[in-house]
This record gives sequence, C-alpha cells and structure tokens, in this order.
Amino acid sequence: MTTVGLIGSGSIGSTVARLAVTAGYDVVLSNSRGPETLKELADELGPHARAATPGEAGEAGDLVVVTIPLRAYRSVPVEPLAGKIVIDTNNYYPQRDGQIPKLDDESTTVSELLQSHLPTSKIVKGFNNIYFKHLLSLARPAGAPDRSALLIAGDDAEAKATVTAFLDAIGYNTVDAGPLSEGWRFQRDTAAYATLYFDRSPDAGQAGVPAGVPVGAAAVRTALAAARRYADTGGN
Repeated sequence: MTTVGLIGSGSIGSTVARLAVTAGYDVVLSNSRGPETLKELADELGPHARAATPGEAGEAGDLVVVTIPLRAYRSVPVEPLAGKIVIDTNNYYPQRDGQIPKLDDESTTVSELLQSHLPTSKIVKGFNNIYFKHLLSLARPAGAPDRSALLIAGDDAEAKATVTAFLDAIGYNTVDAGPLSEGWRFQRDTAAYATLYFDRSPDAGQAGVPAGVPVGAAAVRTALAAARRYADTGGN
C-alpha cells in the first residue's frame, strides 16, 4: 500500500494526510468544492500530495479515508471504492447533520450507515475519537514509551489488519473494539471519545482545548469498557 485517498480534507483529513506523507505515503486529497481549493494544502505537503475529485481520490487510493460531515455520507462515490478498505472518521452531531432516526434509536451505528451506502467496500471505523491537533502532536515512533493507542472497529479482519499497519506507520498503536456494531462504544460523548486525550492536570490551563496527553492501550480499553448507550444515559 503506497497511496492514501482522502474524501474530505478538513481538519482530520489534512492531519491524516500530513502524517501519511511524513510516513512515506502518497496522498490524493479531495473535497466537495473542487481540486483547485486544495492547491495550497497540496503544495504545502509537497511532491507526494496532489488534489483531485472525490471519485479520483477513491480510485487512486490503496486505502481510502472518508472524513466528511455525516449528513453528506450519501455523496461518497460508490463505484470507485468497490473492493477498497475505507476508514470512516465520521461522527453524528444532530445539530449539524439533522436527525437520523436509525442513529437516534441506536438501531445502527455511524459506520454501519456508511457500510450500507458502500456495500462493496470494507469499512473500518477510526480517527473519530481524537481531536485533530492531538492526532498530530501525539504521533510517536514504534516502541516509544509514550506512544498512544487509537481505536478501530470493523467487520473484516484483513481490513482491520491493514488499518492497524497504517496506524503503526503514522505513529499509533491500535485497540480493536470489535465489529462495526460496537463502534458506538467510542462515539461522541462516551468515555473513549476525544476528551480521553485531553490534559486534565491542574496546571494544564483552561483556555481553549487542553493539550493532548499520551494514552496507552490499557487506558483506552478501560475507557471503552465504560461506554454506555445514549438511551442509558438520557442523551443523544
């Protein structure tokens, strides 16, 4: 695997692209506004990055990252992603995405929703539970004592192994949460969501988002086990 296609190049997408280029991958960037709007980012990332349409990014990617507002998930091109491993970074924010009944009643999960739209792709949930600045700052070489772990979920063992290898290459260990149906365990407002990586020390300061702190696999698993469904916590 040498090329990562990105459908969506916002905060998370551009951060994944930066980490991938640093790790030696080629990246193909795309968004809904056209390749010309990504020229500055592509130029900044250097010769291993180029801008394209979402369909072209999907076709070019050995691995594809879908990182768009969830409300737009039906815009993801289906045919270019056939047979591809797709990392889904999406989260459900009703105030942004509108109400999605199947997510409101918890009869499905965010990544299962994308899987239903991309039936011939292999979806792996990932990158959804970490703030983009922390994703960049917490990356560490393999074997580093302060290396953090990120969560994944997916129904295909081979796809998860591929994503695990990619995460390792860009600076992270991996904790497997199980099938896509278990992806709710690290969705918005759960114990394993973004605040897991926030610096909570007394001297961390209160301005803006706290700095990121490394979180190893054991702590990630503990947070994952503490997950409660929205219906059990009175929220959504």
